[in-house]
Amino acid sequence: MITLKNVSKAFYSASASAVHAVRDVSLSVKQGEIFGVIGRSGAGKSTLIRLINLLTTPDAGEVIVDGRDLTRLDAPQLRAARREIGMIFQHFNLMSSRTVFDNVALPLELIGRPRDEIRAELDKLLALVGLTAEAGRYPQQLSGGQKQRVGIARALASQPKVLLSDEATSALDPETTRSILELLQRINQELGLTIVLITHQMQVVKQICDRVAVMDAGRIVESGDVLSVFRAPQSEVTRTLIGDVISLELPESVRQRVRRRIEDRNGNGHPDHLLHLLFIGDDVDRPLLSEAVKRFGIDFNILHGQIDEVQGQGFASLTLLANGSREALDGALTLLREHNVTVEEINHVL
Repeated sequence: MITLKNVSKAFYSASASAVHAVRDVSLSVKQGEIFGVIGRSGAGKSTLIRLINLLTTPDAGEVIVDGRDLTRLDAPQLRAARREIGMIFQHFNLMSSRTVFDNVALPLELIGRPRDEIRAELDKLLALVGLTAEAGRYPQQLSGGQKQRVGIARALASQPKVLLSDEATSALDPETTRSILELLQRINQELGLTIVLITHQMQVVKQICDRVAVMDAGRIVESGDVLSVFRAPQSEVTRTLIGDVISLELPESVRQRVRRRIEDRNGNGHPDHLLHLLFIGDDVDRPLLSEAVKRFGIDFNILHGQIDEVQGQGFASLTLLANGSREALDGALTLLREHNVTVEEINHVL
C-alpha cells in the first residue's frame, strides 16, 4: 500500500547548517496492517509521516501510495490522492467555532457533497467513534479523548484507504490512550484501513502494531514484526525504547548482590551462571523452569523479571542465576530453546 524508496529531507536556514531530518529512508507498509514508526524526539518520524502525504516534499526519493508515486503528480492529482489519505494529529486541530458535527463534516463540505449525504455519512461515523450524543457540542466542551475521536471521525469522512496518526495519543492520559488505540484497532479491522502510526511510546507499538520501524537521527535503524523486534532488538536505541515497557536490563542493586554471591561461592561447588530468558506465547504459562530443575538438577534463582502481553501474546522477560554442572546447564538450556525460549548467558554484564 505504501512504499518509500530512498527518501530524504533536509531543512535549511540562513543562520544554521542543514538539518537532515530524514536520511535515505526506504520502507514498505502492507495493505491492511498497522505499521508503527517509533523514535525519540528529533528522530525524524514526524517529518517522515508528512512525507507520506506530501505535506512535506522530499528532496529525493519516491513516495508510492496505492501504486502512484505522489512526487510525480500535478497539483490537482495530488489533491485527489490526499483525499485517500486521512491524518490525525497530536493536538487535534479542531475548529473551535464549529460543532463536533460540523468539524467532521468539513472535508465533505470542501468537496461539495450535498448536506443530506453528509448527514447520512456522519451519523455512521459519529456512531463508529462513540460521539453520537456529542454531535452538537463544541470542542471546548469535550475531553481530550473526545476531541481525538472527533479528529479520527474527520479523518475518516473522505473514506480514505490510509490513515496517518502523528503522535495522536501522546497528549492523553494512559486510560484514554488505551481507548483511542482500541478504537484505531477496531477501525483497522472493520474497515480494512491501513494505518501508519508515529509514536515515541513503545507501549503504543506493543498494544496494536503489526510491524514497527525504529528511527534514530533520520534513519531507520531496525524494522520487523513487533514480536521479533521485542524478542531480539538489534540496536541500542531499540533496547532502550523496549526497556520503557519491559525491563531488559538488570538493576545495579541486583548486579551487586550477584557479584557478592559469586565471590562468596568462588571455588565452592558448581559455578553460577547469569541467564536472561525471553518467553513468548503459550510457553509463558508452561512450567519449563520446573521441568528443567527436575530433569537436570539445576538450581534457579529468579533475580528480576516481568510478564506482559505483546500483540495479544504472553511475553515474559526473566533474569535468573543458575547453579549446576556445565553438562546439566547445557541440557537445561537445550530444553528451553526447544520451546522457543530465547536464552542468553550474560555473566559479562557483571
